[in-house]
Amino acid sequence: MRRDVRRTAPEGRGPVRYGPPAPEPGLPVLPGLAALLAASADRRTPEPPGGGPVLREAAAGYWWRRGLRTHAEDVVAAPGAPPLLLALIAAHDGDLLLPRPCPAWWSPQARLLGRPAYLVPTPAECGGVPDPFALLETVRRVRAEGGDPRLLLLSVADDPTATVAPPELVREACEAAVAEGLHIISDETWRDTLHRPQETVLVSPAEMCPDDVTVLTDLAGALAPAAWPLAVARFPPAAAAARAGGQGGGRPRTLDVLTALGALVPGPFAPAAAHALDEPEDVTVRARLTAHLHGRVAAAAHRAVLAVGALARPPQAGRHLYADLGPLRAGLAARGVTDSLELETHLTERLGTPVPGGHRFGDELGALRVRFDTAAFLGATEEERTTALTAPRPEESPHVADALKSFGAALDELSG
Repeated sequence: MRRDVRRTAPEGRGPVRYGPPAPEPGLPVLPGLAALLAASADRRTPEPPGGGPVLREAAAGYWWRRGLRTHAEDVVAAPGAPPLLLALIAAHDGDLLLPRPCPAWWSPQARLLGRPAYLVPTPAECGGVPDPFALLETVRRVRAEGGDPRLLLLSVADDPTATVAPPELVREACEAAVAEGLHIISDETWRDTLHRPQETVLVSPAEMCPDDVTVLTDLAGALAPAAWPLAVARFPPAAAAARAGGQGGGRPRTLDVLTALGALVPGPFAPAAAHALDEPEDVTVRARLTAHLHGRVAAAAHRAVLAVGALARPPQAGRHLYADLGPLRAGLAARGVTDSLELETHLTERLGTPVPGGHRFGDELGALRVRFDTAAFLGATEEERTTALTAPRPEESPHVADALKSFGAALDELSG
C-alpha cells in the first residue's frame, strides 16, 4: 500500500487543517484535459464570479443529460466544493441539519459561519440521507430548544459510507424536510461513480422537490483530477423558484459571498472544466473505467472486512469503504485501541496510508469505525495504476492482490 501517512493529532495540528482528504482516483490525468489546461496557461484573468457563460452552459448541459432542466442562469461555479458550500450556507438563513455520518468537510463550513449544525441519524440500509422520522423529531426538538433549522444537507451517493440511498427513502426524507420549511442542498459529487450503474437506481432530490433543492457537484468526483479545484451548483430554475416564494434569491446571495471571498474559478482551468462537463468520449470512458476499478477493489476490501468478523455495508459508489470494527473490540483493546481516534492512528501506521476514523465524519468517538480509501490498493507508480485501470479484474493484478492480502492480514491481526 502507498506510503502517504498523515498522523492523527501531532502537536500544533488542528482537526480542520489536517482532516482527511476526499477519496482520490489515484490515476494519471487524462491527456486531453492536461492539453487544454496547458493551452490556457497564459490566461491572465479569472472567470467572472460564478463562472463565465461557456462554463455555466457546459454545467447546464451536464444536468440536462441527467433529467434536470437547467439553464446557464441557474448555475454557479466556484474553485472547489468547500468555498461553494460555504457560500451556499451563507446564502440561506437558519441552522443546519446533517446526516450522521457525513463528509468530514461539511461541518467546518457551518462552524466558520457560526451556524449551529445538528446531526441526524441515518437508517440502517444506507448513509447520506437522514432517517425521515429522526429528521422530523430533530427539527421539532431543535425548535423547542429555541433553534431555527432551515437547511438540510444530504448526499444520495455518500462519502463516507459509499452507499446509494434508495429512491423511496430519498423521497420520504425530502418530503419531510420540505414540509418543515427546510431548503435542501444535495451533494451529488459521487453520483457518476456507481460501481454497478445497471443495477443501482440513483434519484436526485431535485427530481422529487424541484423548487426546494440546490444541487452541488465537485468535478473531482468523476470528471476531473482531484487537484483541480472546480465545483458547480444548480439552483432551482428561476421561474419555478419565484413561484415557490423566492428561493431563487439563493443564487444572487451565493454570488455575493463568492465575490467577497475572491472565490473565482482560475481562468486556465475553465476550458478544461467546461470540456469535462461536456462529457466527451475520453472523459466518459475514463469515468466508467475508474468506477469499475474502484468498485472491484472496494468489493474485495469489503470481503476482507467481513472475513474477520467486522461489519460494512456493501459499497455501491465512490472510492472508499466504511467499516465498523466494533466486533473486534476485544482484540483492539488488547492493543490499546478503544476508540476511533486510536483506531485511526493504529491503522494509519500499520497500513502506511491514511485511514480516517469515524469521528472525522461525525460518528461517535467510541464507535470503532473507519474509512478505507481504495486508491491505496492501486499501486505506487503510474504504470501499476494504469495496469489496474485497464484490467477486467483489477483485484487480481499482482500488485493489487498483494495490497489486498496485506490489508486482510492487518485486519486478521486485530481479530486475535
